[in-house]
Amino acid sequence: MASNPPGRRDGERQVLSRRRFMAGAAAAGAAFTIVKPSLVRAAQANSKVELGIVGCGGRGGWIAQLFARHGGYKFTAVADYFPQVADRCGEALGVDKARRFSGLLGYKRMIDSKVDAVALETPPWVFPEHATAAVNAGCHVFMAKPVAVDVPGCQTIAQLGGKATETRKVFLVDFQIRTDLFWVEAVKRIREGALGKMAIICSYYNDDGFSDPPKTKTIESRLQGLIWVNDVDLGGSYLVNAGIHAIDGALWLAGDKPPVSAMGCSRRGRKNPNGDSDDTYSVTYEFADGLILSHRGEHIQNLSGDDFCGLVAYGQGALMEGRYNGKTWLHGGEKGYRGGDVQGLYEAGAVRNIDTFHKSITQGLFDNPTVGPSVNSTLTCILGREAARNNTKLTWDEMLKTGKKIEVDLTGLRQ
Repeated sequence: MASNPPGRRDGERQVLSRRRFMAGAAAAGAAFTIVKPSLVRAAQANSKVELGIVGCGGRGGWIAQLFARHGGYKFTAVADYFPQVADRCGEALGVDKARRFSGLLGYKRMIDSKVDAVALETPPWVFPEHATAAVNAGCHVFMAKPVAVDVPGCQTIAQLGGKATETRKVFLVDFQIRTDLFWVEAVKRIREGALGKMAIICSYYNDDGFSDPPKTKTIESRLQGLIWVNDVDLGGSYLVNAGIHAIDGALWLAGDKPPVSAMGCSRRGRKNPNGDSDDTYSVTYEFADGLILSHRGEHIQNLSGDDFCGLVAYGQGALMEGRYNGKTWLHGGEKGYRGGDVQGLYEAGAVRNIDTFHKSITQGLFDNPTVGPSVNSTLTCILGREAARNNTKLTWDEMLKTGKKIEVDLTGLRQ
């Protein structure tokens, strides 16, 4: 299984209100723990972190090579649902055959084989389950986005981020936009008042989507080639998997506060859809301070071009344009910024996150600042998905109150 270029306590339902979420995110951001390197497993700066990867397909196999290229990691185990995929990746990474695991529980067998850290690159439906096993086993966690496909899954990841900090482990979610220096400087200036009071942010994500063949007797045929992005239960939807990049950037500009509500509409515009994810979206979010976030996206075959992901933020006398691929700058005002062209962010951002993950482990930095914003971004996309697919207005608190765990039919799958 491969991840896209992206639980609950027994007997207790965990619901985060906007106020509790913001307080929790602030507390997580404030936590900054440094311990002596001797107290951290694999903490010596010149040692290699023993790493296992779960999900060795397209992006998993690709990002494994970036970890290997870093020089600070040693792959000692791999896991994938498909044994041939695990073997291919394990062979490329020099992993012993005895530590190449497959099947639905391959991740558990890999973690039980003892690794310092795990990289999770599977469809997001299993992230909460896999991350729970990793954190409970005392592993550091590097995880793709989105963090989950439903509200309970997001709540589980939020709890795991806190537990990782408490137990002195690193938990990093791999978003790329927030690592780019042009974006970092632009957001810094916005924090300093470059746009005055922002009125509206308009974000967008356009791409060609993924193959969506007819379904078979089991979901096994949906677990490769990013087919699962077409399925809400496996991938969360196109909005949650892809549109999240632009929405995460917009939330960063907005101070990472959750919206009050969302309303919109969506449809399936691709030819002969078999999965239940809509692929064309128009969603409007409202925030407590009056800020509006308008997101549009489409994932159908056309000529949408290279400027596939980005946003424009409109303020008082100035605006910011930010792109995943292209010019990112602040236009107008006293704090204008020439910025520059963002290039190769898909790889460059992953490389920076891999380096940050290693430094955090070896230097004992367990504040885990990516978890809160990543949970917020995923929940915001789920809010938009549910509002749009029901063509209605939905509030944040309503979503959390009624949010149910999305069940996946595992009939016929190998354990």
